[in-house]
Amino acid sequence: MGNLSEQSVEKLNSEYAAYLMNGETIQSGFTLIRDAVIFTNYRIIYVDKQGATGQKTRLNTIYLDSVINVSVETAGFGIDDSEINIEYITSPYYKVSSGVSTNSLKLEFPKRYPIQDLYKWLQETAFANHTRINQ
Repeated sequence: MGNLSEQSVEKLNSEYAAYLMNGETIQSGFTLIRDAVIFTNYRIIYVDKQGATGQKTRLNTIYLDSVINVSVETAGFGIDDSEINIEYITSPYYKVSSGVSTNSLKLEFPKRYPIQDLYKWLQETAFANHTRINQ
């Protein structure tokens, strides 16, 4: 996917506020050339701008209550980047006897970006979901 660059909440709001649900607020977000990944209080939104002009846009959602596992790989000494991998449930029911469908999203960050806070927040979300789902 490439390295993401952090964007201000104000800039993200000016471009994507029309796509937010009532009561939803942008917490943070990142861009990669034309695409974006936005973290809100309800979901992770992946914005895929398509075509030569980027006028056509696809938005994909990962609801925060479906996040079940998060892993992090920090940058090494050389040209390594940092990355966060998010595993989430894609089936409509999170707890069924026949199992659930999952998918994952890999986000790459430049070496200089401090990913610890984002990882901690996602990990706390995944832990809360495990507790809730497995009660």
